[in-house]
Amino acid sequence: MRLRHICVYYFQIMRVCYFCGNQLEDKQEVHRSSTCSSCGKDLKICLNCRFYSKGVHNDCLETSAEPVRDKDRSNFCDYFRFKDAAAESSEDREDRAKEDFRKLFGDGE
Repeated sequence: MRLRHICVYYFQIMRVCYFCGNQLEDKQEVHRSSTCSSCGKDLKICLNCRFYSKGVHNDCLETSAEPVRDKDRSNFCDYFRFKDAAAESSEDREDRAKEDFRKLFGDGE
């Protein structure tokens, strides 16, 4: 019997605030009134939900969910599940933002 070599990548999965990137406790329950301890913004928002997908009907993959107008404000959605994000350092975010800026506006030449 021949064994195959399997390459496994390990990513640190965590919950992070959409607005500031602050890492939240894994066991922290998110309710309508929950706010980020770092920036004070709402946490139970569409932008923090695993079902949020810009461009699909109502920007939500959950077909039974009621439409939500303000995706960046707290809401009463019963389908909310906090999305997991791969760990990203502030330097990585900064580099990505600079690269996105260059793609959008060029190098200024």
